[in-house]
Amino acid sequence: MKVSASMESLWQYIQSLSLSNRNREWLAGKLLEGTGRSKQVKEEEETEYISKEEVLAMIDSGLKEVKLRREGKLPSVSAWDFLEELRNEP
Repeated sequence: MKVSASMESLWQYIQSLSLSNRNREWLAGKLLEGTGRSKQVKEEEETEYISKEEVLAMIDSGLKEVKLRREGKLPSVSAWDFLEELRNEP
């Protein structure tokens, strides 16, 4: 019972602090150390994201390729070959 009350008091104290987002993230990392979740959090932070410009460039490239295939300027690809190409992408 005393441990629960102490944890509740600690939680109330932490909530009363005016922490920046950076400090909250640091505190969360410290609290998660040793639980195995901190590794997961670090992996999520290291995840690479594609920028909006890169996504738009890929869409543009794909649409141009579709147009060329419809015009007969590029050979058509069967669905099986297309799926195989997707499977083999890095």
